[in-house]
Amino acid sequence: MTTPRVMLVVAGLGLSACGGAPSVTIITPTEGEAVPGPAVQIALGIANVEIAPVAEQRPGAAHAHLFLDVDLTPLDAPVPPGVAGVVHLGGGQLEYRFDSLAAGPHRLIAVLGDNTHVPLPHARADTVNFIVGPWP
Repeated sequence: MTTPRVMLVVAGLGLSACGGAPSVTIITPTEGEAVPGPAVQIALGIANVEIAPVAEQRPGAAHAHLFLDVDLTPLDAPVPPGVAGVVHLGGGQLEYRFDSLAAGPHRLIAVLGDNTHVPLPHARADTVNFIVGPWP
């Protein structure tokens, strides 16, 4: 039996043949969800763009960036490396695990960037607010 997460990823990948603006969707966690912690698994869905590792330097391909509890950087400049709360998924991965989140509310923003880490123009980003804990 296919899980809902897999169905969403497959649906997102299937949209690429239909055209439209590139988009990233945060599949997990969901808006308002209370998740146990301190480790939190993130899963993304992608539509209308090829995802590839930055090292491959493929024109037109993208990779995701995650912003946890920090505001977006300017959309016309590269997402900077080494900034607390900003994660580059430059290997082309669509999952990431935050290992040590504090209990309480958090905001996660996912943005697609090109091989120079500049956010894709006209791409749809996604934002999810979730709560970690409490746990025993």
